[in-house]
Amino acid sequence: MIISKIPFDKIKYVLLDMDGTLLDKYFDDFFWEHLLPEKYAEKKQITFGRAKEELLAKYKTHEGTLNWTDIDFWSKEVDIDIAALKEQIHHLIEVHPLVEEFLKAMRRHKKKVFLLTNAHRKVLDIKLRKTALGKYFDAAITSSEMGYPKERLEFWEKAERLLGFHKEQSLFIDDTEAVLRTAKEYGIRYILYKAYASSRAGKGTSREYLVLEDFKDLLEGGKAWYNKVGG
Repeated sequence: MIISKIPFDKIKYVLLDMDGTLLDKYFDDFFWEHLLPEKYAEKKQITFGRAKEELLAKYKTHEGTLNWTDIDFWSKEVDIDIAALKEQIHHLIEVHPLVEEFLKAMRRHKKKVFLLTNAHRKVLDIKLRKTALGKYFDAAITSSEMGYPKERLEFWEKAERLLGFHKEQSLFIDDTEAVLRTAKEYGIRYILYKAYASSRAGKGTSREYLVLEDFKDLLEGGKAWYNKVGG
């Protein structure tokens, strides 16, 4: 059981990714793989298939860089207001099951909870308005504000200085192995890979890290610990 390998009584800082980890990644997948190609096809007067092919090539070029999640960059690149387009489908933004219950438990037990995301601040604001999860975080930072994506060690160095967490007492949950790999290299002690990033896709797997399928695994398995510390 995952909870037996994650000693919450020794963890003071909980570091959380947003898209795919706390929020259903279906919103992002639908936007980048369907809605934007559709609007791009209309604008360029080309077929949807060709539009998607062109965009996927552009995505690949910038994957793992700050440009990848910079909606101002993409707005200029495709001449479409990305923020406005995302607002049009904000109703598709959904929180994964039991995420809010988990966040409440972490706050109740005096953990410092930080949101660390590669998402652009404008997108973060849209999602926090829709989900109302912001009240559970001690702070939320984006890769653009750090000047590096989470896949870079420099992100973690700046994040630790800014937020004041201690890596030996930190738990980090993310749905991207490349990010987890960097976090581990930096020295984050406890790491979980979030499977089922999207409700419309299959289960993600990892051979490197403990896999968290659902937040109920931490909540249900943690009852003994919660009771022990007075929860």
